[in-house]
Amino acid sequence: QVQLVESGGGLVQAGGSLRLSCVASGRTFSRYTMGWFRQAPGKEREFVVGISWSGGITSYADSAKGRFTISRDNAKNTVYLQMNSLKPEDTAVYFCAARLSVLVATTTSDYNYWGQGTQVTVSS
Repeated sequence: QVQLVESGGGLVQAGGSLRLSCVASGRTFSRYTMGWFRQAPGKEREFVVGISWSGGITSYADSAKGRFTISRDNAKNTVYLQMNSLKPEDTAVYFCAARLSVLVATTTSDYNYWGQGTQVTVSS
């Protein structure tokens, strides 16, 4: 069982940056592939970026490439999402997710555990 708690969301102007964090409970964090998803009002939850258990493999949605960076610190049971050059269309609730697999996945059904989400609002 893994519990995930996100933080770092907030209100930022277009072009600004935010760094999201997701802290996981449990002693087996390093065995989990981690992902960030987001959900805007009236839209489905969508994949943003994922990272393998070792951090050696990452996968980015096209919308995140070149602007967002995922990283993890297994010693701290934490995964980060650095978001730069934010746009109003990045406004959403951002969720951290975990799956017990070596493979990075991009669909919500592939993840076993979810955080409660953190709101990111980008003003124009």
